[in-house]
Amino acid sequence: MEIIESIEAMRDRSRELRREGKTISLVPTMGYLHEGHLFLMRDGRSRADCLVISIYVNPTQFSPGEDFERYPRDFERDVALAKQAGVDIIFCPTSNDMYPEGYLTYVNVEKMTAELCGLTRPNYFRGVTTICAKLFNIVAPHLAIFGKKDFQQYQVIRQMVRDLNMELEIVGLPTVRENGGLAMSSRNVYLAAQERESALSLYAALKLADDMYRQGERDARVILAEARKIIEERPYTVIDYAKIVSAQSMKEVTRIEGETVFALAVKVGATRLIDNHVFGDSLEI
Repeated sequence: MEIIESIEAMRDRSRELRREGKTISLVPTMGYLHEGHLFLMRDGRSRADCLVISIYVNPTQFSPGEDFERYPRDFERDVALAKQAGVDIIFCPTSNDMYPEGYLTYVNVEKMTAELCGLTRPNYFRGVTTICAKLFNIVAPHLAIFGKKDFQQYQVIRQMVRDLNMELEIVGLPTVRENGGLAMSSRNVYLAAQERESALSLYAALKLADDMYRQGERDARVILAEARKIIEERPYTVIDYAKIVSAQSMKEVTRIEGETVFALAVKVGATRLIDNHVFGDSLEI
């Protein structure tokens, strides 16, 4: 397995692979790898000749007061896990290289980024789209793989790739969950034992919503009212948003028709967690 820090070295390696007729899959990460990341990597391993992952905690997607400085990091552990998952190349650039002095250029996807997480994290999606556009340009993958736990992010990246005529495929994979249903996240490490118990209410709310949908309920307000109760009755929980939205626009709907998503962001103690469910998809863990 190769570890590449230089942007030019990564570009050179990708050009070499493409000249040899090799296909490249990319899994972008911010490190502190968990089973959800490894699930994406194993899928990427099966789809291409060369599997590249990026490890980079991107400062431009954090707002002031968020957890950029304390975001969990353990590069040696990440390297060991990446080897086990069959990764060929780890690309781990520095912020001095990715955002050098005088950097002025950002990528914005409009409208759909103004909903859900965009309401309370105004810098987040501009940072995500900018770093992904840079990674796609540097690594030149044939496909990039994302987890659908960050469903809005996944849809925003797909929109950017379409709009900017980028020549790669975006693959979305189901959410990987811990026992009890908690969606895997690097931020789960912040949760104390009692908070972790309360965090399970997110999955319970999604499960209730799914059950109501399968029993024929289509009124989003009715489903939301019952699902919110499950979260609000638990200690340490504060709902940022709980909305049923169009999967394409991310705008809230009153009736479940077409591809529709129940999206959650909840603070459990000091930790902000997100989760979602696309109605009609499986919620099994």
